[in-house]
Amino acid sequence: MMLKLIVVAVAMFGFGFALVPMYRAICSITGINNLVQRDVGAREAKNTQVDTSRTISIEFDANARGPLQFKPEQNTLDVHPGEVMTVMYEVTNQQGRTVQAQAIPSYAPMQATEYFKKIECFCFTQQTLKPNETRRMPVVFVVDPKLPKDVKTITLSYTFFELSTPASVSRSGI
Repeated sequence: MMLKLIVVAVAMFGFGFALVPMYRAICSITGINNLVQRDVGAREAKNTQVDTSRTISIEFDANARGPLQFKPEQNTLDVHPGEVMTVMYEVTNQQGRTVQAQAIPSYAPMQATEYFKKIECFCFTQQTLKPNETRRMPVVFVVDPKLPKDVKTITLSYTFFELSTPASVSRSGI
């Protein structure tokens, strides 16, 4: 009985550990939820006219999983559609070991996803952080002027996940 329990626990751990790569593979194959890929239309969006008649409030949010402290340097920013903007995020590895992590973005309202064009973003690549390293990372973006008129606020939220944890780390708190 104990052997079966151990086998089930190991299988569950393995499945949980494999979820992130499986998610990426499925999204890559199907072309859905490609939130971390470079926006194809970002170059065209860079060359759009700025719509000074509208102001969109962008709210920035940050969450971290694992040994990371993660935050935007500013919580809100008012932008005109078509205006290229830069905002900085800061991440700190609070462990005495090197950590590999990836940021996954999400947007609210969901309809804003197709109009929020990231030109440069730390979420495009995995980040390797040395022990106790703090890093400032830019997000360069533009809000497409075709954003529906009823959308006045967009929330950009990132969750930073540690990609691998050493086998010696206890998982009892997870």
